[in-house]
Amino acid sequence: MNVTRKHALAALASVPLLTRCATLRSIRVGSKNFTESFVIAEIYAQTLEAAGFTVSRRFNLGSTQIALAAMQRGDIDLYPEYTGTALIDVLHLAPMRDPRTLYATVAREFAKRYNMVWLKPSPMNDSQALATTKQIAARERIATLSDLAPKTSSLRLATIQEFLARADGLPGLQRVYGGFHFADVRTYDIALKYQALLDGKADVSSAFTTDGAIATNDLVILRDDRHLWPPYNVAPVVRQQTLAQNAKIAIALNRVSPKLTDTAAQRMNAAVESQRRDPADVAAAFLAGKNV
Repeated sequence: MNVTRKHALAALASVPLLTRCATLRSIRVGSKNFTESFVIAEIYAQTLEAAGFTVSRRFNLGSTQIALAAMQRGDIDLYPEYTGTALIDVLHLAPMRDPRTLYATVAREFAKRYNMVWLKPSPMNDSQALATTKQIAARERIATLSDLAPKTSSLRLATIQEFLARADGLPGLQRVYGGFHFADVRTYDIALKYQALLDGKADVSSAFTTDGAIATNDLVILRDDRHLWPPYNVAPVVRQQTLAQNAKIAIALNRVSPKLTDTAAQRMNAAVESQRRDPADVAAAFLAGKNV
């Protein structure tokens, strides 16, 4: 085990409230199939281990629908989920702007429909966004999406295919802001759209606000000043049956959730994707640094 990870687990285990808690069986922590989900699920897993639980990891399950189905079958006990994803992709409800109202809605509906509990959300908000370089932002005098909208006819967009069709993608930008008819639109794999921006093949790229490439390349996120995109705060979602067996799961995870911020997520994602570090070691370093 990495030394940093050992130190993180030792620090967490020193908290008297969370020591010597018993569990009926191993807690199975799941994740979806992308870097941030791996890292956050690992943070949850290590936090529970330090609190005295035995944990098994069921990472890289796939999409939201696959992770949710695994929860419903009882194959996993908890996983990290995003409020906006739950609202739109799972519950198929209209976007909401207020993060507290959104959280209350998904928490209520998941309890009612799926017998699942949303624990405390993190301030980290992995929302959709548009990004550009500092040079282009200065040249075009753009800081918000309203600034960008009337200038798109002379600019090029790098994005993923999904963004072109989603109601909260390019069609949503056109509906809420007007404009957004780019001179050229090209689609790329997720990992390559930022490279197109950096290589000068695009002026703007679709993004997620906690992407590691934003921190690594010092990119600018254009502010969604008309609030097209709902909040995407992350939180542990736990099966009610699992939580009923040991409520100290909630105590442990509710202590770590407030520590997860946009900046922390960007740095951790960059450490995995750019520095090729193991998500478990990145999670351990985060926990050690936050002393949670």
